[in-house]
Amino acid sequence: MRTGLQGKTALVTGASRGIGKAIATALAAEGANVVLSSRKQEALDEAAKEIQAAHPEAGVLAKAAHVGDAEQAAACFDAAIAEFGGVDVLINNAGTSPHFGHMVDIEPAAAEKTVQVNQFAVVQWTQLAWKKSMQERGGSIINIASVGGMVTEHGIGYYNATKAAVIHLSRQFAMELAPKVRVNCIAPGLVKTALARALWENNEEAINKFMPLGRIGEPEDIANAAVFLAGDTASWMTGQTMVIDGGATIRPSIA
Repeated sequence: MRTGLQGKTALVTGASRGIGKAIATALAAEGANVVLSSRKQEALDEAAKEIQAAHPEAGVLAKAAHVGDAEQAAACFDAAIAEFGGVDVLINNAGTSPHFGHMVDIEPAAAEKTVQVNQFAVVQWTQLAWKKSMQERGGSIINIASVGGMVTEHGIGYYNATKAAVIHLSRQFAMELAPKVRVNCIAPGLVKTALARALWENNEEAINKFMPLGRIGEPEDIANAAVFLAGDTASWMTGQTMVIDGGATIRPSIA
């Protein structure tokens, strides 16, 4: 692919592990500078060290920030701009799911945290990307939602509700920020990450048999799509949601 990402700068939230780290690694492989953000600096530094060793031609910056903290978010953008001159790609990937169970039992604190991290952070970081860099230089924003935002499931109903909101926020921002900024969304199915561990760890063989493509997703499956959406090959694509789920949502409702 001719992505045109060489020399561009991408900021990735939730980048110390899982999907976020895989996306940052894939973007660095395309020659982009990457700014890694998550809550814990030590974990970020380790991820940055691995990415830099694998892709020494890329600029790599690790900057801790709680995705729901406005001041820390702004400081992360300021650090990225000071280091690389601007931000061309924003990946809103950070997510949380503090409640597992029926939605009628969720506590207010868990609901508020889920909205703050999964939903409002997308608004807040997009605002910063636009006002601090992309309004002037343009760019691409990719929000990581979930196929859960399109279906019903046991245990993670409120998480899924926030991901449904992310899908719509992506369309709304795509309309508002065009033509300067393209905004798209990825809706992963079940991927082998620490966040989703409770859903697959003790049941992987059975889940693999259920999947039309025979396996649970890997973070790299999502990273490949993010590279496509971030780069020039998707230059006529905005406001869209790519479902990457191993075919799970095409299964017939009755076997």
